[in-house]
Amino acid sequence: MENRYSPNHIGYRQLGTQELRTTFLVDSLFAPGQLELIYSDADRAIVGSAVPVASPIQLTADAELRAAFFCERRELGVLNIGGPGAVEVDGRQFELAKFDGLYAGRGSQKISFSSKDSGNPACFYLLSYPAHAAYPATLIPHATANQVHLGTAADANRRTIHQYIHTGGVKSCQLVMGYTQLHEGAVWNTMPPHTHARRSEIYVYFDLGKARVMHFMGTPEETRHLVISDRQAVISPSWSIHCACGTGSYAFCWGMGGENQEFTDMDSFPLERLA
Repeated sequence: MENRYSPNHIGYRQLGTQELRTTFLVDSLFAPGQLELIYSDADRAIVGSAVPVASPIQLTADAELRAAFFCERRELGVLNIGGPGAVEVDGRQFELAKFDGLYAGRGSQKISFSSKDSGNPACFYLLSYPAHAAYPATLIPHATANQVHLGTAADANRRTIHQYIHTGGVKSCQLVMGYTQLHEGAVWNTMPPHTHARRSEIYVYFDLGKARVMHFMGTPEETRHLVISDRQAVISPSWSIHCACGTGSYAFCWGMGGENQEFTDMDSFPLERLA
């Protein structure tokens, strides 16, 4: 498991392009047949992926966790962005098609991932935060997610937010998770931007094809950007804005953890403050 450490809101200004990418960009996800985990000091989040091909992949607890099993003191959110597959949690098997999600709570001991077709493997995106309470493992079919429609065609930001793990849906300790789908012709998300002073957020962008996304980060008065390719993730500390513009439409899975679970808890900034 790789460890990542975030600079503060002043220190990041000294980083060059490659240093910014090394610190905040996760470009090693979704390797076929592998489990990939990255530990961030931002709210002790773990972001990862599992792409089972010929055989199931077990979710293991690396030595850094000092735990007997991965979810001994953690909860886990899963989103499948690939072919059909399954997640087994302590003997219970959950079938996940593309865009289906799963929540596994604290105390879940044995978790494994498998694909129905090795030629079209499932691609499981993983996001985990520490948990002080236990909630049951729950399948989240795409059709049951709460939908929020935002934006306009005139502003090139029509998008649908699909809320999976949140206060009005599947219960968790602190994890909030879902994904956003931009409509055809839309390229902007979350503009004007905002920060989450009370929690961190992690994005993974997918269904880009050959397109690219310009992900904006930093403080409002001194912004930076990262050029993102398909299935790459960005770690966003509590002090950083997070918004993006693509060369075409795209989707991204968002997940948060911190002091509260209110989706609308954010501090927005007018365009006049951006520099």
